[in-house]
Amino acid sequence: MAAPIAYAEHTAYALIATDLDGTLLRGDDTVSDRSLAALARISAAGARHLVVTGRPAPRVRPLLEDLGGAGLAVCGQGAQLYDVGAGRLLWSVTLDRELAETALGKIEAEVGQVYAAVDQDGIDGLTLIEPGYLMPHPTLPAVRVGRRDDLWCEPISKVLLRHPVLSDDELAAVARTVVGSLATVTMSGPGTVELQPCGITKATGLALAAGHLGLSPADTIAFGDMPNDIPMFDWAAHGVAMANAHSELKAVADEITLSNEDDGVAAVLERLLTEGPRPHPFGGRRDSVGVQAP
Repeated sequence: MAAPIAYAEHTAYALIATDLDGTLLRGDDTVSDRSLAALARISAAGARHLVVTGRPAPRVRPLLEDLGGAGLAVCGQGAQLYDVGAGRLLWSVTLDRELAETALGKIEAEVGQVYAAVDQDGIDGLTLIEPGYLMPHPTLPAVRVGRRDDLWCEPISKVLLRHPVLSDDELAAVARTVVGSLATVTMSGPGTVELQPCGITKATGLALAAGHLGLSPADTIAFGDMPNDIPMFDWAAHGVAMANAHSELKAVADEITLSNEDDGVAAVLERLLTEGPRPHPFGGRRDSVGVQAP
């Protein structure tokens, strides 16, 4: 374990954990100048910024370069710990392909045909999509394969699912009911229901990264927008949901900020740099920046 990081007294948290899509990123996949400036100021005060994203490492490298190109990043919903500066995975876990096929079969027995994609493991892993699957992020690169069996040609970190009729919430609810211990079911964004290795969440990846940095839950504030961020909020001392967040995440957040388009992350970081002593992380009171908490 690394030695604990020293940080300025006025920095309320030593570790700033942010989701990307729908949180730090705007809809055009960019980080605003205001957000970049806030992250730079809080880093200058001694805190560390950690990206915690559902995207696999190969799909996040260009964004990490824009954010400074150093440090650690939790990728693949917690299945990968990526050393940005060295360009290598420090840790990764794969989803057993037979278990993935079995889980898909159980889901399709309940809801009919679903369309699937996979993220391959590794620093150069591809995103493969079967016929009929539509990428929720059309700007992200993907390779279309001819049939489902082709998805399993290499080790994978997760499976992505879409249903032609059911909503994400409905599909995720059914999947959780029938998959059991075969995999962990998450919902990470519009059109993104995922199967990942059992027991792996953003919280497991965040805890591993924090341990490398010599930091703890009490040092951490986390930002997110979807139900896959709930474990991260449970682990961190303070969870901040975006105004555009899913209702399930808002229900467990300590605070609700502005939307990703309105620089909600920056609004909180700017406040942290100017306010006094940190409120007790388990005080239970939910405050909001610009909007009312539910």
